[in-house]
Amino acid sequence: MRGIPRISGTLLGALAGVTALLATGALATPAGAAAPKPDNPAVRQVPADAQEQARDFWTPQRMREAKPLDLLGVGRAGVHKALRRGAPATVAPTSAGPGVLAFPNSGGAWTGGGKVVSTAGRVFFSYQGRTASCSGNAVTSANKSTVVTAGHCVKLEGAWHTNWVFVPGYHDGQAPYGRWAATKTLSTPQWTASEDINYDIGAAVVAPLDGRALTDVVGGQGLAFNTGYGLRMYSFGFPAASPYDGEKFIYCSGTTSRDFVLSGDHGMACNMTGGASGGPWFSQFDEATGTGLLSSVNSFKYNFLPNRMYGPYFGTDAQNLYQAAQSS
Repeated sequence: MRGIPRISGTLLGALAGVTALLATGALATPAGAAAPKPDNPAVRQVPADAQEQARDFWTPQRMREAKPLDLLGVGRAGVHKALRRGAPATVAPTSAGPGVLAFPNSGGAWTGGGKVVSTAGRVFFSYQGRTASCSGNAVTSANKSTVVTAGHCVKLEGAWHTNWVFVPGYHDGQAPYGRWAATKTLSTPQWTASEDINYDIGAAVVAPLDGRALTDVVGGQGLAFNTGYGLRMYSFGFPAASPYDGEKFIYCSGTTSRDFVLSGDHGMACNMTGGASGGPWFSQFDEATGTGLLSSVNSFKYNFLPNRMYGPYFGTDAQNLYQAAQSS
């Protein structure tokens, strides 16, 4: 990974709209903002009035009509830094149980039930004048209010997304557990500074709703960091680009492998499309209970490998991002 340049704007123009979670370009630090230090996640604070506006903005009709934020399309300029790794670490580990659905699976509706049905959800926000959607997941956290998603689902091309809400358990334009507005959104410093695909990880801290914290309502999944490659993993999301429509909760499963092309990411056979961005990848996933350890998120596809999904390795910087979010 070291020495490989970033994606160029010219190349991204050619990649846009093919098999992208979203085409990324060179991203300059916004005017007047200091570049984040290597260990410090970048943070956007959301005023209370903007949080209320975001909740009101996302009506059932707007949620149904939101356009999927594409899966990132990556070319040879996609990554340029080596991944930082540390000691393996887990948060609230769960034991794997007997499988009840097909494994591996390259994309199908999740019918297994369990906790994942409430912890996972759609993410909605405004991006470049349009309503857009991604996916995300609530995690175990000290503040009981942390959501993990992809970096490009909180910030892209120099601008933080606005009207950002998390809708756990979304279906058919409905928000069975409410619309949770972000009080702040965060991303890794590498994603903020240069949209390095190795670090396409984002998080949000959401405000209480009706006096209750997020994970008190929907629960929270565990997490794992620095746990290596070649893992049995399950990926979830709400793909909204054809042939999907964003209304179904879709999963893929399989034994992952390290990206052999450019990045240091995990790869899995998966036909999910745009809108799945930011959906959780679990290791040690128990189909019977719908619980596991969040170990990556849906990030990108290569245009020449449209049926293979990639997600960032959760190393030291992912762990730092999680710690910054949960301690907020």
